[in-house]
Amino acid sequence: MVGLKEELLKSIWHAFTALDLDRSGKVSKSQLKVLSHNLCTVLNVPHDPVALEEHFRDDDEGPVSNQGYMPYLNKFILEKVQGNFDKVEFNRMCWTLCAKKNLSKSPLLISDEDAFKVWVIFNFLSEDKYPLVIVPEEGYMLKKGHKRKNWMERWFVLKPNVISYYVSEDLKDKKGDIILDGNCCVEALPDKDGKKCLFLIKCLDKTFEISASDKKKKQEWIQAIQSTVSLLRAGSAPPHKEARQKRKELRQKLLAEQEELERQMRELQAANENKQKELETVRKQLEAAAARAAEEEKKRLQTQVELQDRFSLELEREKMVRQKMEEQVAQKSSELEQYLQRVRELEEMYKQLQEALEDEKQARQDEETVRKLQARLLEEETAKRAELEKWHLQQQQTIQMTEAEKQELENQRMMKEQALQVAMEQLKQLELERKEALEQYEEVKKKLETAANNTKSWKDKVAHHEGLIRLIEPGSKNPHLITNWGPAAFTEAELEQRQRSWKGKKATSE
Repeated sequence: MVGLKEELLKSIWHAFTALDLDRSGKVSKSQLKVLSHNLCTVLNVPHDPVALEEHFRDDDEGPVSNQGYMPYLNKFILEKVQGNFDKVEFNRMCWTLCAKKNLSKSPLLISDEDAFKVWVIFNFLSEDKYPLVIVPEEGYMLKKGHKRKNWMERWFVLKPNVISYYVSEDLKDKKGDIILDGNCCVEALPDKDGKKCLFLIKCLDKTFEISASDKKKKQEWIQAIQSTVSLLRAGSAPPHKEARQKRKELRQKLLAEQEELERQMRELQAANENKQKELETVRKQLEAAAARAAEEEKKRLQTQVELQDRFSLELEREKMVRQKMEEQVAQKSSELEQYLQRVRELEEMYKQLQEALEDEKQARQDEETVRKLQARLLEEETAKRAELEKWHLQQQQTIQMTEAEKQELENQRMMKEQALQVAMEQLKQLELERKEALEQYEEVKKKLETAANNTKSWKDKVAHHEGLIRLIEPGSKNPHLITNWGPAAFTEAELEQRQRSWKGKKATSE
């Protein structure tokens, strides 16, 4: 089961990283819910829709990382896997999610089904080290020439210690090799001369500038070349050699298992031959026993014939005696007739008894069969009744919950409708009040404009006539006041009243 879990994790890892579109190392909970539901479906595992929410109830930061998803994946899915699922369907579901990420070239040189098979083989042969990366070994890139410094498109093929480049992917016209050793290095370059996704391969004698099709291809080629140089530096065998060695060991293991199986088959065949010999001996013994039984049957038949002959003789003698006794028998003929009738009745009764016994035996057998059938049907009915009662209880509980939720939603809807009605009435009231206030404002505005016009008119008149007209009043005993127009003919009280009037008019006009 541990090996099955590790095998499943490889495909699930590809599906998880395919959902990480921005390569942040995290996936949203909604996508993980869909992934978990699909995994439970193809793995025949019961799915708990609220388990993921409860598992990450304390983590509301947003997306979940791979390490954060692993405990839930192990506890609620992988530990419940029993092996009773279709592996092809499981791999195809994971491949559907990550196919666009791994298939960047269009059109493919192989069919979609073959691409899926290659992906499954890669997962089977890869080690349990993450991330699982399919190292690109070939592809088109631009290479800068050493003499004319022009850029030409070439088909590059990565091998254990060399990168060969050709005119096209048919590998017919080879243009050169980039020899790799432990002294080589590869580094990324900034964009220049209109070329993007540049990187540099430095060897002892030459330096090669290459432009990849995009940033992803650039990073994959840099990583692949660095891995190859690291293996050459460490003196380790290339990955495909390790895989070949593993496959060789696997073939040897399978060959040993096959030889062990053939040895077991030979042992079984030898045991079968011995058993056949024993059966032949038993058959011969049975034939001898049958011959002896036939001989005994023959002797029995001969003895029976002799007994019949002897019985015939006895019958003849009895006949003679019967003839002698006919006179005596004639007297008891009536009794003998009754006796014979009784014997016939007894024989008939015996025959009916035999038939009744046979019928009773058959009836008992039928009764036993029917009883067993009824018992089995009763057990099935009991189990089905229990299951129906369980489903009925679940249905009742679901209906009750649904009714409660429906009632609660209806109450909320009624409350919202009432609140909306009150708000509409308040809005109408406010609209009426606003209109009344607007009308009052217009009336006040008109009155204010009229008053302003009247004030301005009177102010102009007062300004025009105030310096020219002086009222003639009787003189007072108080001393006369002198203003800028000359001696005034009014008292201080009248002057204060006029000053207050002027100040009020001035404030109103302003």
